[in-house]
Amino acid sequence: MSEAIFNLDAEVRTDLGKGASRRLRHADKVPAILYGGEEAPVALTLEHNKVINAADFEAFYSHVLTLNIGGKQVEALVKDMQRHPYKPKITHIDFQRVIAGQEIHTNVPLHFVNEDKCKALKNDGGVAEHHVTDVEITCLPKDLPEFIEVDMSGVEMGNTVHLSDLTLPAGVSSVELAKGDEDHNLAVVTIKPAPKAPEADAAESEDSAAE
Repeated sequence: MSEAIFNLDAEVRTDLGKGASRRLRHADKVPAILYGGEEAPVALTLEHNKVINAADFEAFYSHVLTLNIGGKQVEALVKDMQRHPYKPKITHIDFQRVIAGQEIHTNVPLHFVNEDKCKALKNDGGVAEHHVTDVEITCLPKDLPEFIEVDMSGVEMGNTVHLSDLTLPAGVSSVELAKGDEDHNLAVVTIKPAPKAPEADAAESEDSAAE
């Protein structure tokens, strides 16, 4: 993966408002805002083509990015991204400053691994029902993982993997589990028997009626 997706050039913009944002979008620019830390929010402009290419990578949303703003490098996370309802266009981005030594609060994706080694899925006809695809975490910037793995190899039919079953990297904490209530130990994935085909259900009904 090219490191270029984690480095974006940005310009400070002073022309604000809906009309200004429309003009930027027509010029293939993306309006953005950078906030957080002790500094004031800054309105920015980025090149749309570079942003949309970077946004194709999952890591773009959970990686500390470097914004090059007028010769100054600022580390930030993508906190929100707005897209056009039907065109392949990004219409606005919110960035949050990352301060070294200060914990960040963000979501990272889950990667479900070793499904090919899971007997319930491979041999017993089970299907994996994913309840969540990312988790909310806190950690220092240096400990931020690109993703968290969910090992499916030992999950049996009818079993559910919960947040507490995940192995989090060192320095990473689950926001939900930190609340201490069992209700926040969210279900992540369940292996269930595959649903029967409609034809099979109909055949069974006919057999029952015949008996």
